[in-house]
Amino acid sequence: MSARLLRWLVLVAAGAALITVPGAQVDPAYRFYHQRLHWHACGIEDLDKAGAECADVLVPLDYLRPYDRKLKIAISRVRATDPDQRHGVLLANPGGPGASGLDTVDLLGDVLTPQVRARFDLIGMDPRGVGDSGRTPRCGWPVGEMIHSAGLDSQGFARETALSAAMAEGCLADDPVKVRQLTTRNTARDMDVIRVALGEPKLSYYGVSYGTYLGAVFTQMFPERSDRMVFDSAIDPDRYWTGLVQDWGPSDERAIDEWSNWAAGQDDTYHFGSTPAEVRASLTELLAAAARQPIVIDDFPIDDHWLPFLLHNMVTDFRRNQALAETLREIADAAGGPPVAARAPRLQIVLQALRSEENSVLAQIACGDAAAPADPAWYASNIEASRATQPIFGPLANNIQPCAFWPRPVEPSTTVRNSVPALILQATGDARTPYTHGVRLHQHLSESRMVTLQDVRIHMTFRPDLSACVNKAINTYYADGALPAADVTCHADQ
Repeated sequence: MSARLLRWLVLVAAGAALITVPGAQVDPAYRFYHQRLHWHACGIEDLDKAGAECADVLVPLDYLRPYDRKLKIAISRVRATDPDQRHGVLLANPGGPGASGLDTVDLLGDVLTPQVRARFDLIGMDPRGVGDSGRTPRCGWPVGEMIHSAGLDSQGFARETALSAAMAEGCLADDPVKVRQLTTRNTARDMDVIRVALGEPKLSYYGVSYGTYLGAVFTQMFPERSDRMVFDSAIDPDRYWTGLVQDWGPSDERAIDEWSNWAAGQDDTYHFGSTPAEVRASLTELLAAAARQPIVIDDFPIDDHWLPFLLHNMVTDFRRNQALAETLREIADAAGGPPVAARAPRLQIVLQALRSEENSVLAQIACGDAAAPADPAWYASNIEASRATQPIFGPLANNIQPCAFWPRPVEPSTTVRNSVPALILQATGDARTPYTHGVRLHQHLSESRMVTLQDVRIHMTFRPDLSACVNKAINTYYADGALPAADVTCHADQ
């Protein structure tokens, strides 16, 4: 057997997710696992400054029908700084689902050590359906997000049900065949095609938030192709998607309690109350005021459906305490009055996104990954049951979403249970991916190690100037491939 033929057989075997069409004369895996990449300038400022190059990788839209429609997946590459020390490639995903991941320098450039940069080509990727990787047309949503609260009364939930049904219909109207193939399992398959197109036997990885789910699915589908895997702010695969959203309710309430404790010490500045209970009461009053009369700022009506979303959006990082207080003070001052222009920078950014952007790719991926309950009564019951203990966030975390009106996924969700080595990072105060999710993923990956960032309310732990202990654990693993001998507890530097 020739060396060339042997290599071809090995590559085809590695691409087990690609399925041969019965009766075909040529194995359809060949064209995807034997493509020549054409590199060019990226046209992204940070990547261009770093000397990056970009290319498109051809993949099948549907891996069961590889002769049919194709997609081009946009990738970037910043080469390892020392070819003599080079170990392989490090692909990253910044979360979402639906976030562009092409600019790895922006995500990892200020936290990876020179030793790691010497050993890895940094690979960015826009997942299928995102950015330059076959972005689907807008769904025509009347609102920018599918995540918002059901409001304070049953009439609000009835409106949410009709809205979610219309949002799902809009997303599926133009090209339902394509939309239903924008799944995490298919993105994991795309990652394996990228691996082979780059000529690599294995793939190292950094994923944050949703990126941990994508990475965990990859380890389950391609365990022998998984190298140094790092999952930051992890999702329990068993709780993705509806269960994760439900878990936001208690975690967001704990986060707002912590913020209320901080705000009570700033009463002279923000005037929400001098005790945590008084601050909480001020938030309850503000939510009721928004329900009675929407507070119009920058032409966006902030009501009892959107105020909880703004809080959910900003409570994830203790370093945004002041920004959250400034935002809420501005909203409270505008309550009951005429429309005003936003002053707080963070509020300007969020309202601009809600007015002019559409995060529909989140629905296309999440709803296509995992089936959601279809009966509106299920959501209504959970909302009412949550109000006593989750007065602000229960109606958001349990609200109906377009997923309730989505077709069944094209294939079952992935059950992650394997022994692939991995490093899991989780902050105990994470409101977006609660700490218990990291613990559960650690249990699902039997050879993993877990690094706990203790007593910190933050989402994404691999940051400059947050915890040298966390950064050392990640960089050491990437540099030498050795996991800690046991789980580790870290603290913030200040």
